[in-house]
Amino acid sequence: MQKVKQALLPVFVFATIDVRRLFRDKIAIFFTFLFPLIFLFIFGGIFGQDSSVSFNVALIDQADSQFSQQFTEQLKKGGVLEVDSTLRTIGAAATAMERSQIDAIIVLPPSFGESQAATNYPSGEVRLQYSKNNQQAGQALSSILESHLDSLNKSVVGTQPQPFTVSIEPSGKPGLSSLDYLFPGLVGFTILGLGLFGPTSVFPRLKQRGVLRRYHTTTLQVWQFVLGNVLSNSVAALLAVAVMITVAITVPLFDASIQGNILLLALFVILGAVVIFGIGLSIGGWAKNENQAAPLSNLVSFPMMFLSGTFFPRFLMPEWLQNVSSFLPLTPFIDGVRMIMVEGRGLLDVMPQFGMLAVWGIIIYALAFRVFRWE
Repeated sequence: MQKVKQALLPVFVFATIDVRRLFRDKIAIFFTFLFPLIFLFIFGGIFGQDSSVSFNVALIDQADSQFSQQFTEQLKKGGVLEVDSTLRTIGAAATAMERSQIDAIIVLPPSFGESQAATNYPSGEVRLQYSKNNQQAGQALSSILESHLDSLNKSVVGTQPQPFTVSIEPSGKPGLSSLDYLFPGLVGFTILGLGLFGPTSVFPRLKQRGVLRRYHTTTLQVWQFVLGNVLSNSVAALLAVAVMITVAITVPLFDASIQGNILLLALFVILGAVVIFGIGLSIGGWAKNENQAAPLSNLVSFPMMFLSGTFFPRFLMPEWLQNVSSFLPLTPFIDGVRMIMVEGRGLLDVMPQFGMLAVWGIIIYALAFRVFRWE
């Protein structure tokens, strides 16, 4: 037990020194805590309110008749409705609406357009489902559908009682706003900056000054030095994310809230910070100077910054690019943060993201210890 304490003592010493160094460095404080908040306010001001003039919808044609197909074509010609043709089932459409990929679901029931024996003319009811936190879109879409059905009714029965009607209902779950998608991406951006750009600039500088060489002449082991830096980076990551969440919850512009377990979110943030720091450690531990580290860190960070859902949702990308970006280490982190914080998912739901981050962690740290050099 005594040997374990002696082995871990340098770890905690280095972690404490790094945390103190962070709070003594004004530039580090700015880029760790204030720089992400600047992005939060910029994008929050842009996406805090929805100003769409068109609506993305899923149209589920359960009737699948010539009449229903003609009605569908008329809706598409209006220009106001953008129909997502990839959503063919109510289940898939409901999931897309929860994620704010679409604004509403329009369902044409199997009986839509069938002729009634008593009246001998077609009739039917169009069902409109919308997210309960997006009532404005529901009301607007209801008016649009009623306008189309009024024209259809007049062409069928003239001024007689109207055979085609609209029924609307909010879904049981609120959908995600643009800001809900953006905030986890900004958390990922913060973790990326801390874990990647920090060590890729600090470690080469310490090598040039001969600091790491002096460490190497002592009894300090590589794993002790690395673990100490991992701990300090994890503390900084938790503090930075906590500041972002506090601002997002307290400032009315964002009106954010944590739907899931905060301890699970903290654990996930720590895991993500450890994995991303391993990438920075690999680059910074290998590079002899900042001229070597800077271009390599940019080469690694840019794909994750733009393909992992940091600044815009991945579902906007082509499907093949979504498949490729799902293997980037930052992608499961951002997806996991979104699932926990915004969607209120539990541990079992985010186990795939945990697993992918763990696999990346093993690969990255195996590489980091192999390429690390003291000078």
